[in-house]
This record gives sequence, structure tokens and C-alpha cells, in this order.
Amino acid sequence: MLLGACAMTLGLTVAAPSAGAQKLEQGIRSEHVVQLQEQLSELGYFDAGVTGYYGSITKSAVREFQQAQGLSADGVAGPITLERLNKKVKAEGETLRQLAKLIHGEARGESFEGQVAVGAVVLNRVQSGEFPSSISEVIFQKGQFTAVDDGQFNLKPTATSFKAARQALNGVDPTNGALYYYNPKIATSEWSKSRPTLLTIGQHDFTR
Repeated sequence: MLLGACAMTLGLTVAAPSAGAQKLEQGIRSEHVVQLQEQLSELGYFDAGVTGYYGSITKSAVREFQQAQGLSADGVAGPITLERLNKKVKAEGETLRQLAKLIHGEARGESFEGQVAVGAVVLNRVQSGEFPSSISEVIFQKGQFTAVDDGQFNLKPTATSFKAARQALNGVDPTNGALYYYNPKIATSEWSKSRPTLLTIGQHDFTR
């Protein structure tokens, strides 16, 4: 549901696995694997619990990242993969994290499609010319998102939220261009209800 609040800044706290590890592969358990799993989660590739053990799930996540980056997809986190992962987190991590936090705060009870849809609304606003021109500015624009206003934005996002954010950033838009959404069961704004509904996903009506 839309509402909003004030601006704030976020930073990444995840250390780079490449700083102390040359090669990570299945069967290893270490702090470097913890860092690897956290970074893969930040980028939406790892949706299991962070354990520090490099098992089949971690291997699959590494392989998926490698494929997306055009690297040799062997599921082994060697120096090239670790360096690319570190650069990717530095380049995209803050934006991805902010979007994942918003999705989690606004739509954590929704289906995966519903979570991607909330992220897509943010991207649609950035591209619309009617709202601020950056993801961060859209998220923190005053009076727009309930989760920012009531503090739910500060909850720790799940790996699913990160994955949904990644899809939205990659251009997936289940809403077909929606700029707004609201929960008709609890919304009190007549203005929101007056907007033409494009579609309904879960508890949210998406409008333009």
C-alpha cells in the first residue's frame, strides 16, 4: 500500500570473499563461505540460510551467477568469480538492497509475482518522468510508501525479496506499467480508488 516518508541512506556491510579466499568450492566450511553466501543473497542468487557450508545449493547459486556474468559456469568460486561478485555488489548492492527492503516491507506476504510487481512500480516511476529519476529518490519521496513511513522498511529483507528486486531491476514487470498500487480492503484514499485498475495481484490493485 502506498504512503511514504523521509529520505535516508543505506550502505553495504558485507565483506568481500575475494579479500582472503582464492578458491571456494563444494565441501568447504569457512567464514569466507559465509561472506560468499551473503553476497549471493544480496544479489538475489542465494535463497537458503547462510550456514558457511559450501553445499549443492551454494554451488548452484554460484553457477547461476557465473552464467549471468558470462563466466565459465562450473559452480566453483575461484578468483575471477569472486572478483566479479565483489564488483557487482559494490556497483549494484546499495540500490538492490534498498529495493529489496521496500519490497519486503510492502509485500512480504504476497506471492513472488506480487513482490516483483511492487519493485516494478518503483522502476516504472523512475522511467515515467512524473517522479524522481532515481530508485532511492522514488523510495524515499515523501508521502509515498507505508513501509518507509511506519518503519517496516528497516526490517531485514529475505533472499526472496532480493530475488524479486533483481527481477524488477532486470525489467520484469507483471503490472504492465503501473505507477501505483493499494490494498482495496484497507485503503481510505478516494483518489487511489479512482485510478483505473490495470490488474490485481494478491491483495494489491495496480493502477496508473
